[in-house]
Amino acid sequence: MALNVAKEIAALKSMTVGQLREKYQTVFGEPTQAGNKDFLFKRIIWRLQSPAEGDLSERARRRAADIARDADIRMTMPKPPRTSPGAEIRTAAAPVPLGDNRLPTPGTVLTRTYRGRAYEVTVLPKGLEYDGEVYRTLSAIAKKITGAHWNGFLFFGLVKPGAEATDG
Repeated sequence: MALNVAKEIAALKSMTVGQLREKYQTVFGEPTQAGNKDFLFKRIIWRLQSPAEGDLSERARRRAADIARDADIRMTMPKPPRTSPGAEIRTAAAPVPLGDNRLPTPGTVLTRTYRGRAYEVTVLPKGLEYDGEVYRTLSAIAKKITGAHWNGFLFFGLVKPGAEATDG
């Protein structure tokens, strides 16, 4: 009996996540932990369509295996760094890499207004001074200011969005 793909798609679209998980187990022969309706829908319909309309070619399977074999895939999230209670996380002062032509000459003051407040960073011969502390990178200062990771050169307007931000 040939599969009516259009009918299966219509039936799957009307299912709840719980029903899709049951259908997944029926189709794949194993349970899933997925709870995303779109993901489950796409996986199930692919599995139903592949025998009806043709699966991946052997060449495509070999190429996918080659790519997967060469990929460095992280299967779990990295663990947060261990700190003792009450300890502050600080960026150690270290010299700015020599020859980094993206930084202005020492003595230059970089100014950035962020959320209505002006922030000033002074370029030193061996580091960057902000709020009485010496930092190694502009990114560390941007993170201190915003609480989120930023490209420091982008945050302080030394490179434009989408521009190449390399030191070579």
